[in-house]
Amino acid sequence: MTNDVSSPGGTPQAATGRRPTIGDVAERAGVSKSAVSFVFNDRPGVSVVVRERILRAADDLGWRPSARARALSQSRSQTMGLVIRRAPELLSTDPFFPQFVAGVETGLSARGYALLLQVVADDAAEAAAYERFARESRVEGVFLTDMRVADDRPERLHELGLAAVIVAPPVEGITAVGMDDGVGIRRAVHHLAALGHRRIGHVAGPSAYVHSGLRQQAWQNSLAELGLPLGPVAASDFTGAGGTRATHELLDLPERPTAIVYANDLMAIAGVAAATSRGLRVPEDLSVVGFDDVPLAPFVAPSLTTVKQDVVTWGAAAAESLVAMVEHREAAVVNLPDVEFIVRGSTASAPV
Repeated sequence: MTNDVSSPGGTPQAATGRRPTIGDVAERAGVSKSAVSFVFNDRPGVSVVVRERILRAADDLGWRPSARARALSQSRSQTMGLVIRRAPELLSTDPFFPQFVAGVETGLSARGYALLLQVVADDAAEAAAYERFARESRVEGVFLTDMRVADDRPERLHELGLAAVIVAPPVEGITAVGMDDGVGIRRAVHHLAALGHRRIGHVAGPSAYVHSGLRQQAWQNSLAELGLPLGPVAASDFTGAGGTRATHELLDLPERPTAIVYANDLMAIAGVAAATSRGLRVPEDLSVVGFDDVPLAPFVAPSLTTVKQDVVTWGAAAAESLVAMVEHREAAVVNLPDVEFIVRGSTASAPV
């Protein structure tokens, strides 16, 4: 007795030297190819008995529809979109997006989807990209990142008929996949307070971004919780050059801070260089805390105390949520790991 799987005519597939087709499944089940297509695309019109016969024939032959064939039969692109509106100099140095895209690609590829990425310069170009996505049916859904204050993109995408998953820290009134930035900032401020710091400054990101405001608010609230005076704040743009300018602004104050919490690692690393250029020692004269835990953070001198987010897992979870949305099924509950506060060499006791 042999275990070879036979073709519809009784010839083992191994002997024919070809892969089974939808026609083979239809012939074996005694149905039309359209009936097979209906079953594998979850369309109505096929009885339970016939459905079971088709599935059994497909299993016997080892046949499964390809993602491309399924997309064509359903007039679907099997593609998700991500439009990033960032200045090239910022995007090239920001570690968030490469890690996030890696997570998204991991989550999408496991489910037979691809990612279409576009980098645009301004709001008009971003709006045009979404309209092109919808008009040409190029994507089935999009990831929305860098949420802005009074952001109209969710409503715009709804009008275009595009599914969207918002990638952002949780905030009231918005359903989003994200982590709580405030937890990390609060731990940073409490860490510095425990080291004796009383003048704790903040270098913030662009005020237009929701996550910039959340991090600044967490810094401010933490100082109030500890009964510490509100430290000075300098607005910046997440770039190294912006971090340098903001650091000099804080250090030029008559009463300069003894510690600074930065909204990202790139500005923090630039801030260390700015302080050193003025003859200050980090951490003896100035403690520095970043946010992101970029790959370089453990290797700069001194190594950077910072807040870490698992961005790759975050991207994969966002992908799962978006795929579930476009396939009209309930997504699994997203349980992202908590942010971590990592103490390294850039923080120490406050100077006397």
